[in-house]
Amino acid sequence: MDKLHLMHVFVGVAEEESFAAGARRLAMSPPAVTRCIATLEARLGVKLLDRTTRYVRVTEAGQRYLEDARRIIAEVEEADDAVVGINAEPKGHLTITAPVLFGSMYVTPVIVEYLERYPEMKITALFLDRVVNLIEEGVDVGIRIGTLADSSMKAMRVGSVRPMLCASPGYLKKNGLPKHPKELIQHQTIASSIVSPTVDWRFQENNTLLSVRTKPRLIVTSFAAAIEAARCSYGIARQMSYQISQHVASGDLKVILQKFELPQVPIHVIHREDRHKSARVRTFVDMISERLRQNGALN
Repeated sequence: MDKLHLMHVFVGVAEEESFAAGARRLAMSPPAVTRCIATLEARLGVKLLDRTTRYVRVTEAGQRYLEDARRIIAEVEEADDAVVGINAEPKGHLTITAPVLFGSMYVTPVIVEYLERYPEMKITALFLDRVVNLIEEGVDVGIRIGTLADSSMKAMRVGSVRPMLCASPGYLKKNGLPKHPKELIQHQTIASSIVSPTVDWRFQENNTLLSVRTKPRLIVTSFAAAIEAARCSYGIARQMSYQISQHVASGDLKVILQKFELPQVPIHVIHREDRHKSARVRTFVDMISERLRQNGALN
């Protein structure tokens, strides 16, 4: 079998952590995928995957091979793009990443538009609330919220957001409107954290940082759950402005203590700088950048 094809199959199974899911992603039958992995391991003389009835995991050798295989596949695809020409209709596979709620609210609609415009494209979207290493995890494009560390990535700023305190009109009517962050200790608060029973919320007062330690009665592990609890008039939550923009616009939530908010943080679209000539990456970056810059909730 062709070595590049075997690499594609291995990457698919390793990333999906499943032969069945890898087969669906590759549009192959599970037995064919199994034969490909067996052939590749036999040729290399090493075990790449640990299999049980419950999971599939890459071995230590498999992890090293996975990183190399991703790089080789990407380089081959870039070479194809260069031969066909930068103005060619994009086709192939693209992997992108973004924070969970941001991806659901703002990136997914752009993905749908992109796939409708370019029928030869496929996209895998990794919506995760952690920093994804694009190179190590084989990701083509990322959307990051916050200050970027120095890297070899090409970055384009497309907007900015800030943390905001919010509560429902019903809660504020019943419990009163706090005038200063220190008054929050007298209110019910909602936190999106599982680290500690206490949560430090930072503010800015006269260009000086102010920290208020709250003791939330409700601690949840998702931003969406915290927002829903605030909408149900349980208490005051702190969320990024983009996460609550729709609820503020509808009147379900009110923003409070705005004059004490921290400075805005940037939103960037990032990708590997040496991929700027890839039609797949270029067309998606152009579309997502334009759509995010046009969104009033992000600018």
